[in-house]
Amino acid sequence: MPGTELFGAEERKEINDVMETGILFRYGHDAQRKNHWKAKDFESEVRKITGAKYAHAMSSGSTAIATALAASGIGAGDEVIVPPFTFIASVEAVLWVGAVPVFAEVDETLCLSAEGIEKALTPNTKGVCLVHMCGGNADMDGIIAVIKKHNLILVEDAGQAFASSYKGTYTGLFGKAGSYSFDFFKIATAGEGGVLVTNDEDTYKKADVYSDHGHNHIGAKRGMEEHPYLGFNYRISELHAAIGVAQTRRVPYIRETNRRNKKMMQQLLGANKHIGFARVGDPEGDSATHLNILLPDTTSAQRVVEEFNAAGVAGFDYWYKNMYHFINQWQHLKDLNTVSKLPAQLFERSQDYNKLHLPKTQDVIGRLISFTVRCTWTEEEIRDLATKISACVNKAMVAVSA
Repeated sequence: MPGTELFGAEERKEINDVMETGILFRYGHDAQRKNHWKAKDFESEVRKITGAKYAHAMSSGSTAIATALAASGIGAGDEVIVPPFTFIASVEAVLWVGAVPVFAEVDETLCLSAEGIEKALTPNTKGVCLVHMCGGNADMDGIIAVIKKHNLILVEDAGQAFASSYKGTYTGLFGKAGSYSFDFFKIATAGEGGVLVTNDEDTYKKADVYSDHGHNHIGAKRGMEEHPYLGFNYRISELHAAIGVAQTRRVPYIRETNRRNKKMMQQLLGANKHIGFARVGDPEGDSATHLNILLPDTTSAQRVVEEFNAAGVAGFDYWYKNMYHFINQWQHLKDLNTVSKLPAQLFERSQDYNKLHLPKTQDVIGRLISFTVRCTWTEEEIRDLATKISACVNKAMVAVSA
């Protein structure tokens, strides 16, 4: 992935700042830390890129989306519309704040569609957890119209779409709150880390308190701080934040290079009549971390995967059979198998997760194969990969039609 492709001296410098002081905790210890505040610097770098008024770094993208939901007012018994194509953390976060997930259709943007949200609404719908998948962005004009029409709370999981934007507004900033992931597999990595963003001061203050056991962070002595709300420990360490600082500074370069490399790949593959591409809500705002190709049907896509494997083509995901990102493999979620009882198991649910009917989603994800775009690709590597992809697709299509 792009972030880890460029790990080097800049990251080591930021880590060494922390190691020289020994202050790994993000709060307090002012005298000893020699003015090194890596979590604050990390948040500042995220604000610079996105234009968010507030950013709060946390231990993971998962804790960031859970905090975004909670700070936005989503809680026990609320129904929240979610996508069936996402890293499962988005749905887990809804469950963990006590709410009830309701699945809706995605479209060729790979994200929830306005039509899908509208059809999934019930009298108990409180909000929407919109996930911007594979570096792109959803069709926000249509979605915002539905959100406003039904007075819903919008929370965005842009874990895979940091630095993506739609008509000038960055993903994560259309609703009450949004989140980004900085784990090992993202455009920028902190090893483990996440950042919540919002333009709403009240939501930010709640997130700040909630993610640190209820501390309000006012005063000079941590043990004497007040606790306006109950919370939990979702803090990021200074070491992880230090890596995040250096990596986030690299993002504008990575994004520019990704876009150039992805454009070249699409131009080369576009000559193949069997290959289409997933749609981006606003192509100008694509972070271009993924090249998302669409085959004519699920059978064709599965044959292409077989050909890729036989030819040694690497760097792709076939999400339709992916264990973490698609509902077909989430039997533990469908059955709500948990180690301890969740609120969702106590409420009457509007959906039987084992009997979901999502034909549009099944069609789109069945046809989808995604390649990670690398910012270190050479032109020769791009041409070579495109040639191999096209050859495998052609071979697979002969087998399908035979």
